[in-house]
Amino acid sequence: MRSFSEIDTIAKRASKGVGFSWGVAEEVGKNIKLLETYGLPGLKNLNEYFNSLQVKKFQNLTFISNENQSKIPYCPIIAGISFLDQVDEIKDLVNIKIENMSYPILFLPFLSRASEIVGKKISLKIDEKIFLLNFNQNIYSNYFSDEILQNSNMVEINFIENKNTFDQNVWDNMYKLSTNTFVDETDELKKSAAGAGLTDND
Repeated sequence: MRSFSEIDTIAKRASKGVGFSWGVAEEVGKNIKLLETYGLPGLKNLNEYFNSLQVKKFQNLTFISNENQSKIPYCPIIAGISFLDQVDEIKDLVNIKIENMSYPILFLPFLSRASEIVGKKISLKIDEKIFLLNFNQNIYSNYFSDEILQNSNMVEINFIENKNTFDQNVWDNMYKLSTNTFVDETDELKKSAAGAGLTDND
């Protein structure tokens, strides 16, 4: 079995080999390592995408808006780089749509890292496949497969506002229970406290 470090290195070098800059190649290496860590087929999809670069053209998405459309499939790597670069400007957009993206699983780790940067969970829908990206810590999904996703008709992205999963009543009750750990300070405790009883002889 190949280590995650080996996967990172081979993905980075192959990215440079097909023409990406070293800076972009380093990002791709990190991303493929992340996908493989989560059990998603990053290297298989990257290999297939790089092979297709030799015979197909892909559109670079350099500016992210609410609606993004192209007759030529979008490059998932450039789209991901653009998303990361612009995340502070687009984090308040609602339901970002990107039509016709090639190998969209390669786009996913950029969003996972964006979730950590802005401190918000991100909902990602690739056609009927749903992902919840949690601050670059984990991914919840209904997609468990090692298949290659060559193209998506629609990618939808939503930033999720942070909120508690509990209400004030739950909090108040937990606080009440926590007060059982409080201990009244006795005279003996006061005397044994740090610094108690010391005198300054200077």
